[in-house]
Amino acid sequence: MISSGPDLTPAPSADAFCWRDPDDDRPRLECGVFAVWNVEDASAVTALGLHALQHRGQEACGIASFDGMLFHTERHMGLVGDAFSGSNLVHRLPGRYAMGHTRYATAGASVLRNVQPMFADLDIGGIAIAHNGNLTNFRTLHRQLVAEGSIFQSTSDSEVILHLIARSRKGVMVDRFIDALSRIEGGYALIALTNGCLIGARDPLGIRPLVLGDLNGQPVLASETCALDTIGARFVRDVEHGEVVVISDKHTVQSLRPFPAGRARPCLFEYVYFSRPDSVVNGRSVYDVRKRMGANLARETGVVADVVVPVPDSGVPAALGYAQESGLPYELGIIRSHYMGRTFIQPTQSVRELGVRMKHSPNRAVLEGKRVVLIDDSIVRGTTSLKIVRMVREAGAREVHLRSASPPIMWPDFYGIDMPDRDHLLAACHTMAEMRARLEVDSLGFLSVGGLYDAMGAGRRDPINPQYTDHYFTGDYPTRLLDREIAEGRNEPVEQRELSLLVSA
Repeated sequence: MISSGPDLTPAPSADAFCWRDPDDDRPRLECGVFAVWNVEDASAVTALGLHALQHRGQEACGIASFDGMLFHTERHMGLVGDAFSGSNLVHRLPGRYAMGHTRYATAGASVLRNVQPMFADLDIGGIAIAHNGNLTNFRTLHRQLVAEGSIFQSTSDSEVILHLIARSRKGVMVDRFIDALSRIEGGYALIALTNGCLIGARDPLGIRPLVLGDLNGQPVLASETCALDTIGARFVRDVEHGEVVVISDKHTVQSLRPFPAGRARPCLFEYVYFSRPDSVVNGRSVYDVRKRMGANLARETGVVADVVVPVPDSGVPAALGYAQESGLPYELGIIRSHYMGRTFIQPTQSVRELGVRMKHSPNRAVLEGKRVVLIDDSIVRGTTSLKIVRMVREAGAREVHLRSASPPIMWPDFYGIDMPDRDHLLAACHTMAEMRARLEVDSLGFLSVGGLYDAMGAGRRDPINPQYTDHYFTGDYPTRLLDREIAEGRNEPVEQRELSLLVSA
């Protein structure tokens, strides 16, 4: 039987809980996954791939490797560069097979026991899994599995998948993996490393991204193409919605489609905010889409002004598009610091008031006396936007016109994006006039849903069968939300008889 190597990370301490600025209302990224098969120094290559995906999760990271006999795992709180630096990495995590994960908690607390990859020794061998996304029936499955005798070591929805694999009666690991997929709901990109193969899977709607690459003839799986570029791999194709790919020495890459084919609905927020601008997601350049979003924003919400200024870094491509379309000069009126660690600012109100100036500094030479069009990628609660507006005004701006390169965020997400409840979403609770007053701007504008679809090259939004997952703007959720329905009394939990059918094949 394959056994796990030691977990070299220390026991959780008080610092294991990542402190978050309560006044920072940026949408929280989900997670990033990466894996390589049969390459030299696989763990070091995986660390490089995870570093390229650091923007998708900055709370914790982990790597699992397989040396042909044993699995080895390391999981850490903090950044990839801090956790997996040093020349001894390939000695700590040996083997030609490895996978990794960067994490931001969307289900489960931010503690070491919830960090991925998660490993289990099963009766047919070891398996490590990593997951990007969120299961919308996690609490229902968790409650059912505990009632059946499962013992959980974490509060992460990813561990549910391990338990479903372990309890399946299928004889082959790939079949057990597919059996588990048939029981979960939501948006996900999954990778699993076993003693015989590497498995990748994407949810039936393709909400969360996953790509297949080639590194000197050997397969690579990653959340984004930017990770392939970092390690010098060639992009092969997207893993398609509902597809399971099995990578092994015997078959190289085998494609399985165990579920009925449906229409894909990728997440629009990958283009609005999450993905790195140098990535290509579902065949579209994120950078190009964001520039078109900015151009459409200028057409829809143009205003007489002197200068276009992005809120760095995610507002930069849209601001470029806005400036080019409007004919206004583009200037770096706000400079972002990339060196502020989370431990530098202490969670006291008096210091937090200065926090925005540590992340963003005004360029007075650009702002003073100007009518400024301020471009941001999105507005969630508005707390960060208000701080930046005040900072720009204090630097001497004569007028501030705030523009969002996405439509108003009206509804929370349940597929891997950590957004506030609807009661805390600015656009869901206030009229345009009220938002303008609260944000202290001279004018406020948002890109329309139609403008966003046009920037995607999708034409008009199909109201019956939307081309993308866009519920945060429209309220049109692409799947049922079982846990939420049960919590609100709109759906009764399954009976014990159905439970037995659910957790056993």
